[in-house]
Amino acid sequence: MATKHDQILAFIETLPVGEKISVRRIAKNLNVSEGTAYRAIKDAENIGLVSTIQRVGTIRIERKMKENIEKLTFGEVVTIIEGDVLGGHAGLDKALNKFTIGAMTETAMKRYITADSLVIVGNRLGAQQLALKSGAAVLITGGFDTTEEIIALANQLERPVMRTSYDTFTVATMINRALRDQLIKKDIMLIGDIFTPIERTNYLNSTDSITDYRILSETTEHSRFPVVNKNKRLLGMITAKDVIGKSEQQIVDKVMTKNPRSAKTHMSVASVGHMMIWDGFEMMPVVADDLTLLGIVSRQDVMKAMQLAQRQPQVANTISDQISGDILEVKEKLALPIGKEVSSFQFTVTPQMVNSVGTISFGVLSEIVTNVSERVMYANQKRNAVIEQVSLHYLRLIQLESELEIRPRILEIGRRSAKLDIEVYLENIITAKAIVVCQLMERT
Repeated sequence: MATKHDQILAFIETLPVGEKISVRRIAKNLNVSEGTAYRAIKDAENIGLVSTIQRVGTIRIERKMKENIEKLTFGEVVTIIEGDVLGGHAGLDKALNKFTIGAMTETAMKRYITADSLVIVGNRLGAQQLALKSGAAVLITGGFDTTEEIIALANQLERPVMRTSYDTFTVATMINRALRDQLIKKDIMLIGDIFTPIERTNYLNSTDSITDYRILSETTEHSRFPVVNKNKRLLGMITAKDVIGKSEQQIVDKVMTKNPRSAKTHMSVASVGHMMIWDGFEMMPVVADDLTLLGIVSRQDVMKAMQLAQRQPQVANTISDQISGDILEVKEKLALPIGKEVSSFQFTVTPQMVNSVGTISFGVLSEIVTNVSERVMYANQKRNAVIEQVSLHYLRLIQLESELEIRPRILEIGRRSAKLDIEVYLENIITAKAIVVCQLMERT
């Protein structure tokens, strides 16, 4: 029998797109509590069934299908280039691993064409035939057509022949961007990659006693455990603080913390790590959409994963990576009132960093401030920082090719948080100022 949570999700799926949704209406129509309705609506938002719009409310939307980030197929290439398929439709689901621009003689092209690659050419029939016979797909640029013989060969070999009205340079840029986006997405570690599955997880049933809790905590390295019902659905969490002064025969269901924070397999390691640091959790349960316990993730798992990611060579750089690579540390240090010294930094504004009117993008400026804050905290505290809040004020316009000097100052440092003042100078005139609040990760 479906749970109330599942019944609410099924009901939401039956609503027409654009329909407004409210907690009170769901609770009344399905005869459930408003708390149950609220949790189901938030879950529906996470899986793409609804969206909350400011001043409008929560509405039913078209379900967002999860993108396949493991590979880029020829079928997806057709969508990216806004093209059409002339032949070889049976091969559209094959994965693209690289592409070659056929701007050379056919003899010279042979060494560069590999199976399952894509050859970008114009109206050169010989190059198109060579590519197909070598196991590659063909993309014809400029809107040119091809012959019936080429189409028949494509159908026979199940290698797509595609056409687009864009020029060679444009489609090469579009496909390269798509390939880089795939690599960037694959580099982002998810909780599903690192969590401990339920088969190797310690948990308690709601009917267990505090004595069972004490036995479990003495035989494991954790003192925080999920509590589940007979269907393995998460009901709560129990910690050492919950059992203080309680009878050994007391049922854990009576003392546990209900509706605990939990993680899901599709969440990023960084976001869950942020939650664990903020709330001081040593461990979080990992659940399915219906709150069935899948396993746990510990703070140690998150730290190891993030440290491993920092040591891995990057196969594709994000915009953030490009910006951080252009921020140079100045050797001369700035003296601080609290007795420490911090470095200043330099940054030159490049064409990729400006908006349509030729001044630095606000997002780029925010990324510079964030990166400098993280580097200052690591250099002075040997601890990684998670940026919690940035209050940035843009005082003067910063033009293309401006050489900026960033002067950080540590205002406060606590055990788990810090506050910094970041000033951005252009030719010794202050152009931007920010106050940054960050959470500090514990040393491991």
